[in-house]
Amino acid sequence: MSVLVSRPAPDFTAAAVLGNGDIVENFTLSEAIKGKKAVLFFYPLDFTFVCPSELIAFDKRYEEFKKRGVEVIAVSIDSQFTHNAWRNTAINDGGIGKVQYAMVADVKHEICQAYDVEHPDAGVAFRGSFLIDAEGVVRHQVVNDLPLGRNIDDMLRMVDALNFHEEHGEVCPAGWQVGQKGMVDSPEGVASYLSQNADSL
Repeated sequence: MSVLVSRPAPDFTAAAVLGNGDIVENFTLSEAIKGKKAVLFFYPLDFTFVCPSELIAFDKRYEEFKKRGVEVIAVSIDSQFTHNAWRNTAINDGGIGKVQYAMVADVKHEICQAYDVEHPDAGVAFRGSFLIDAEGVVRHQVVNDLPLGRNIDDMLRMVDALNFHEEHGEVCPAGWQVGQKGMVDSPEGVASYLSQNADSL
């Protein structure tokens, strides 16, 4: 499994269903996220089991990502037409409803292979999530096995941590949340932080 953190996010062009329901044949990652942060997340298949819970959870937090200037993009090996059918299936019938972010069709498996999240036996993507900064560099990644659903709130926390670091230059200790202190990345900074916060870690 490759670690893409600190490397440019692999670019791609593929068919997709946009958040407004339009189907496009040439959705290009670098154009869609130019100058913005993004969360790119992979999931195994449409019309399955854990997957709709994750896509709905991302959609329910979509405005929180947008407030932070973050694009959300989903990818699976299904076609754009299957994505569209899933969007047009009611949640109570196992669909996801009209999610507000783009869903990319990776029918040739080229994107999941570029991000090294393809399951070696099942031929679908693991639950891989990538936080990409405004320069197009991967700053955080996490990959779950197929049965293990993601915590979308923790991805928001990672966005907040990256924003805090970029704004203040300090680093974010374990479990950092908005409103908490950061740490100066020096021996003195570590000592100062731990002397005040070690009990709460």
